[in-house]
Amino acid sequence: MHPLPKVPETEVRERIARFQAKLQENQIDGAMITQNVDLYYLTGSMQNGLLFVPQSGEPRFYVKKSVARAEFEASVPVEEMGRMKQLGERLRSTFGNVKRIGIEMDVLPYGLAVRYLGFFPDAEAVDVAFMLRLVRAVKSEYELNQLRIAAAHVQEMVATLPQQIRVGMSEVELSAQIEHALRLKGNIGIYRMRGYNQELCLGMVASGEAAATPTYFDGPAGGLGMSVASPQGASRKTFSVGEPILFDISTVVEGYIIDQTRMAVIGELDEELTRAYEVAVSIIREAERMGKPGVPWQDLYLKALEMAEAAGLQQHFMGFGNDQAKFLGHGVGLEFDELPVLARGFAQPLEKNMVIAIEPKFTFPGRGVVGIENTYVVTEQGLKAITTTPEDIVRIPE
Repeated sequence: MHPLPKVPETEVRERIARFQAKLQENQIDGAMITQNVDLYYLTGSMQNGLLFVPQSGEPRFYVKKSVARAEFEASVPVEEMGRMKQLGERLRSTFGNVKRIGIEMDVLPYGLAVRYLGFFPDAEAVDVAFMLRLVRAVKSEYELNQLRIAAAHVQEMVATLPQQIRVGMSEVELSAQIEHALRLKGNIGIYRMRGYNQELCLGMVASGEAAATPTYFDGPAGGLGMSVASPQGASRKTFSVGEPILFDISTVVEGYIIDQTRMAVIGELDEELTRAYEVAVSIIREAERMGKPGVPWQDLYLKALEMAEAAGLQQHFMGFGNDQAKFLGHGVGLEFDELPVLARGFAQPLEKNMVIAIEPKFTFPGRGVVGIENTYVVTEQGLKAITTTPEDIVRIPE
């Protein structure tokens, strides 16, 4: 007997129907889906293969490995992939004349794209990545439940931090303790990102100057990291009195990622950093109010910029100088960097049940990073928090 719970078939069928509606709207005859997260979303299985989704009718999952496992997990018909040379003939025989074929152009390697498009040599290739990501951005009650469970796991872990943090403790030691606690609660330990060359582990545990160290990761805080081979996140730096300790923590339940940032300090933060934290909280409160269906994604970011400037903190907002990140928040779900993106140029409207991690933070070179992050669901009344950990700075006695 297979010991793992399956994604409900009704859930998968609803997702397929929503994606097919997008294909019909854009006059795309079918789509070839190969990226593992998209496969999981549309089949309920993350086995290695190619899913063909026609504009209407039954999709088919052609699996390289493991067919047996895919047959149990998937809620769509499964066939053995067999030889690639024959797969194109099988697809044309099954799905007929295809004039416009969709592929995931944002993630599909060029060599594979050429091979797969060769299955339909006369068809026009169309990028379906953004439209599928838009479908994925609106979460079902099943998906929201997974995120709520993940948030509860993080909240339970954060409650133990005052007993763990101490002067002389290293960032990586605290990170390891957090990872251990979350792993025992079922965290899969894989934080999937769609962005090219973007990688993530737990999130980030970083303090003082190390937290403010810039890096390649597209976020407001980099972290020194353990090596130039992985220049982000926790390092061997130890905690000192009076410096901000940032724990930007994720955990994963049934593939769904929660994202949350909280602050701690041994002793007290100085007045400037405390004020910056208060400004971050005021920005997130305003985002909660604004975040209703129909509001353009970029509006929340532009309002945050306005508030940071009014506070005289614009040069510190979401990083410092040339290393500032140009967003306020990002969608989360099966990937860490989903839609919507709260950034300039994204005029698409928020939709009910989109899930967004909003993270106003301020970076002070040589001193640290302060800020807050919650994961929210969009409702008619504004953003409703999924993460419910208390927002007060955790103060550790000297």
